[in-house]
Formats: sequence, C-alpha cells, structure tokens
Amino acid sequence: MWAIVEIGAKQYKVKKGDILEIEKVKKESPFVIDKVLLLASDGKVLIGQPYLDKVKVKAEILEEVKGKKIIIYKFKRRKKYRRKKGHRQIYTRLKILDILVEK
Repeated sequence: MWAIVEIGAKQYKVKKGDILEIEKVKKESPFVIDKVLLLASDGKVLIGQPYLDKVKVKAEILEEVKGKKIIIYKFKRRKKYRRKKGHRQIYTRLKILDILVEK
C-alpha cells in the first residue's frame, strides 16, 4: 500500500516504514497528514478530487538536518564586482508510521 501526499507545496510518494526529508515543518510528533492525493492498494487505485477524505497518513518526526551547501556567486567582468554567498536548507526527516483508511 502506498500513497501520494502533499506536504507544503510538494508531493511525495510514501509507504509504511519510509524515511523522507521534507522542508522544515513546525509540528509535534507524531502528526497526521490529511492531504492525500492518491492511494494504491492491492491493485486498486483511489484518486482524490483534490484530496481523499477518509485516508490519512501518520508520521513521526525523527530529526532536523541540514542539506548540502549551495554557493551563489555573482560577478560582472572588468568591473571588480564579485559577490559570494552560501546557503544550507534545513530539512525535517520523517518516518511514515502508517496509512490509515477509514471505512
């Protein structure tokens, strides 16, 4: 059984036991993701319009991690203009505990 969920403005394919990194969220663990777009189970596929009402995904926050450093470098030739900046995105690591389907 797997599902496609929307967290923030991005979509993720999840199944029970998966560990994924999403953009930083300020929620308490465990939390429930109720924006489920698609659910596939035993060859059957349920598609929401836009979301499925009776399907929820339960997740646990493991930790917050920093991503790879990205260097931004701007320059203009022959003008002695150089700017160097760096950025590291903070991600939240989640573990998917269960996909709950209400009948």
